[in-house]
Amino acid sequence: MKFTPQHDQMDCGPACLSMIASHYGKEYSIQFLRETCYLTREGVSLLAIVQAADKMGMTTLSAKLTVDKLIELVLSSQVPMPCILHWNQSHFVVLRKINRNSLTRKYTFQLADPGHGFITLSQDKFEASWLSEDKEGVAMFVEPTPKFYELNPQKNVKFSIRYLLDYLIPFRKHLSVMLILLLIGSGLNLIFPFLTQDLIDKGINHKNLNLIVLILIAQLSLFVGVIVIEILRNWITLIVGAHLSINIISDFLKKIFKLPIKFFDSKMVGDLQQRIQDNERIEHFITSQSILTVFSMITFIVFFGVLCYYSYEILAIYLVLTIVAVFWSFAWLKKRKIVDYFRFQEQSRNQSSIYEILNGVTEMKLNQLEDYKRNEWEEIQKKLFKINIRILRLDQFQNSGFEFFNQLKNILVTCLAAYFVVQDKMTLGQLMSVSYIIGQMNSPVNQLVTFFRSLQDARLSLERLNEVQQIAEEEQPNQIHLLDKSLNEHIERHGIQINNLSFQYQGPMSPFVLKDIDLFIPEGKVTAIVGISGSGKTTLMKLLLKFYESVQGDIFYNEYNINELSAKSLRENVGVVMQDGFIFSDTMERNIATSDSTIDNERLQQAVQIACIKDFIEELPLGYKTKIGSIGNSISGGQRQRILIARAVYRNPRYIFLDEATSFLDAKSEKMIHDNLKKFFVGKTVIIIAHRLSTVKNADQIVVLEEGKIVEIGSHEELTHKQGAYYQLVKNQLELGN
Repeated sequence: MKFTPQHDQMDCGPACLSMIASHYGKEYSIQFLRETCYLTREGVSLLAIVQAADKMGMTTLSAKLTVDKLIELVLSSQVPMPCILHWNQSHFVVLRKINRNSLTRKYTFQLADPGHGFITLSQDKFEASWLSEDKEGVAMFVEPTPKFYELNPQKNVKFSIRYLLDYLIPFRKHLSVMLILLLIGSGLNLIFPFLTQDLIDKGINHKNLNLIVLILIAQLSLFVGVIVIEILRNWITLIVGAHLSINIISDFLKKIFKLPIKFFDSKMVGDLQQRIQDNERIEHFITSQSILTVFSMITFIVFFGVLCYYSYEILAIYLVLTIVAVFWSFAWLKKRKIVDYFRFQEQSRNQSSIYEILNGVTEMKLNQLEDYKRNEWEEIQKKLFKINIRILRLDQFQNSGFEFFNQLKNILVTCLAAYFVVQDKMTLGQLMSVSYIIGQMNSPVNQLVTFFRSLQDARLSLERLNEVQQIAEEEQPNQIHLLDKSLNEHIERHGIQINNLSFQYQGPMSPFVLKDIDLFIPEGKVTAIVGISGSGKTTLMKLLLKFYESVQGDIFYNEYNINELSAKSLRENVGVVMQDGFIFSDTMERNIATSDSTIDNERLQQAVQIACIKDFIEELPLGYKTKIGSIGNSISGGQRQRILIARAVYRNPRYIFLDEATSFLDAKSEKMIHDNLKKFFVGKTVIIIAHRLSTVKNADQIVVLEEGKIVEIGSHEELTHKQGAYYQLVKNQLELGN
């Protein structure tokens, strides 16, 4: 079975499925399994894993068992192995094998933990993590069917070194200059051993002070030349490195902006932040390690030829032991690769924890959650410490073995060279030159090992960045623009038509959030959607904005299916106020005008007047130039909602969607804004979601949702007269009598 580490915090379920599939000879990409498991920020459920396994052509059997029963089933081969276990009530691992010690008669359990690696636990430790309070644990047994072997899984996209080379193409001139400097530097280094030999044999042995002074001056000049070349190389490295870092992260940001909204539903903030920070390792590899390794290899080749000139016997010993030392180092790289995945995962958790602490400090203090969150952060640090210990242990084994073979090589070479001097096969000056050459050749070998370690780090980082690059973009070729003139031709009925719409968040076995919705939203009219919390109102709006795709049914904008429309063009024509609308860390005017490079002052004034926030802005110290916080710091909830309303109005859109847009406002302010909006709504298609029914009673049509289904449609008068679901909402809210 091939071990699959979890790339992100919530990937344990998909990683376990990947390992099970590899056991039966199939390789599935983590991204494919994420999508198949309907992964969210809360992780993945056992039900979702069952659904994904079914799509992969596997049968599953889930059960709650005691440890004794599990041992009995596994050792008697009554169930297929390996299997998936629910671990610590919040994680999934793969149980590979159960063994019994023939001497102690105790059982040990071999596991593959996506967040830790291959581990073996005693029965006590196994029970502590697997069993719940009722002394039973959940296991899912997975077995392939003929369909499993017929399917062709989506393969992992392998990292290619060409991905890096594409970033280097714009810097050809800089790299050419650097290569020339490297060659000059290598040429200068080539002269040193011969100067050292002449210093000993011709200068010191013959007591020729003039020659000694001349050689020392030559050596000093060469050192100055090498230093100048090093300074120039560092400048070029800095220039290339800075631009590379910008380009790599810019490409990453460009890509994530093009991804569908559902992608971000399964990503923690720390996962994305850690991917961005990975660029430091990539930049270090390209600009420092790669260039330094090229320089070192050129130096190595030069001194290789010189050493061969002096003694091929010494060269042979040097090569054999160097190859042994390098292979020793390479043998530890694979283990280090796995541990690096775990470090990424814990660093990601650390980023998310710090983000939550800094942004939730007020709620934490109000609810006395400080100690709990601090202890939670400390636990993450302890895990990071353990991972760093594992990395240190691997590095020590790797470096100690490498240094042992390296020093053994140096000793043997020195002994052989000394023997040649004693036998008059080599002069003392040549011995000193050989010692100098060996010292100079050791550095490139060390650099080569460091290079491959850095390559592995950069490769892992690039795989994580590249993983995002492989996800399909939201915008597809040949999609229709919402303002295309052809959309207005030969249309019988203008508006938004919803036919038999159903939606689930977590796959076909999860509950329906919306079920069999049939609705027509007429163009130029106001439609209100009401219902208790959890009835599916916001989800319906998100589907209209193309955040998600429906699992059944269709949405049409003027008889054009939403799937054929460009999501970007759709949102360009919609002014939206969401419940969790975001306030940017920028000026008031920029928060309202958003993407306009040149702010239209007339539209800005109209927007702030409609949103009833003009007086508040003008009272601020810098007026419209006043900066506000990234999440609305220093403004109240009501002011925040007014800014969001002003933002939607400023765009002067064709469609307006308001989701609880005035929920934080008092009744007087809410009435003033709605009175202003009435005039603005003229000729626009408006959808309003609200709990306060007083704000929607003047809508042209009111839609009542219950448990994801439409139960009533009509005007306020029609629905109150009907005395159905809408009437009950009004009665409960306004305390009306019968």
